[in-house]
Amino acid sequence: MPQNYVPIFLFMGVAFAIPAVTLVLFKLVRPENPHKTKLMPYECGITPLDDARGRYTVRFYIVAILFVVFDVETIFLLPWAVRFRWLGKFGLLEMGIFLGILIVGYIWIWKKGALEWV
Repeated sequence: MPQNYVPIFLFMGVAFAIPAVTLVLFKLVRPENPHKTKLMPYECGITPLDDARGRYTVRFYIVAILFVVFDVETIFLLPWAVRFRWLGKFGLLEMGIFLGILIVGYIWIWKKGALEWV
């Protein structure tokens, strides 16, 4: 029974050894000449004005969550479109209700000002 696990342990050993050996090898080969400009964070050629770990406003997260919610909800349109003829009028009515709820939610969020950046 233990001989059945030998290939798994060999695979795990190779999987851990390849990255470790690669990191050590490239550490030995690469040149070491740090410079102040090289150590600066990359900001599209602009000198950074502040710390990179600055705080974001809550609006950024709200818009991101809203994007995910509406994106996931629109994914439900694909299976409906594929099986449209099989679902018939019931499927059309059901998707109309679904899209109506989605549009009402979008209008409500727009009226609340959650999509404004200012």
